[in-house]
Order: sequence, then C-alpha cells, then structure tokens
Amino acid sequence: MLSKFIRGAALVVTALMALPASAETTNVVYHVNEGVQQASRAIGNIRNHLNADPDTRIVVVTHGPGIDFLLDGAEDAQGRPFSGSIGELAAKGVEFRVCNNTLNARKLTPAAVVLEAKVVPSGVVEVARLQAKEHFVYLRP
Repeated sequence: MLSKFIRGAALVVTALMALPASAETTNVVYHVNEGVQQASRAIGNIRNHLNADPDTRIVVVTHGPGIDFLLDGAEDAQGRPFSGSIGELAAKGVEFRVCNNTLNARKLTPAAVVLEAKVVPSGVVEVARLQAKEHFVYLRP
C-alpha cells in the first residue's frame, strides 16, 4: 500500500515538473549601449512589456554611452529628467546596472549614478552572465 502511494506521489511530482514554461517568470535583460535615444526607447519598451506581462523580471544593463540616462540629472532629448521614469520602473522591480569600466574610462565615480542603479564590474560581462548562467532572454531596443 505504501509503495503505491509513493509511486502515485512520484507521478504527481513528475507531472508538475512537466508544466509548460509559461507558468514560470520570464527573465529579460535589456541591453542599452547607444545613449539617450536608445534609453528612451528602452523605457517605452519596458513599460509596454510590464503592461503585457507584469511578472517579468527585467534587468537593464548599460555600458558606453548607454549609461548616460542613469547619471544624476540626466534628461531625455526633450529636456525631461529620466529620474521619474527610472523611479517608476524600479518601483515595479526593474533593476538597472551600470558598467564600472565605462565609469572609469570617463573618470566618473559611482556617486555620479542614480541611486536606483547598481554598478557592476563590466556591462558586457553582466549581459553574458545573465544570458549564460541565469537564462535571461536578450533584448536590445
């Protein structure tokens, strides 16, 4: 009797493991490396993404000119500060990461970066790590 119960429990566990991946959270990395215009597109894409699938985990990784929108006081092409959009998205769980190599090359300190962003050693290494080790889907706006 106990062996039948164990076999039945094993079948239930096997069936649960076979559920479609759509039942899981999707992890997405947005790669921003071109500057303010690309960052503006990314923000719009991310808002739309979260409206359609609010459970998505989104990480924005920046390097090169892509870090510009995450610097204190940054504005879009129309002169509007990025800080409101960054704060809004961070409140929804979006993570922002800035390349330390870029900061060093531009002689900037981490203090120049908005509080919502985390400095990582290398933006390109971070994108690769998220894809290879954490199975993030790659998007480039």
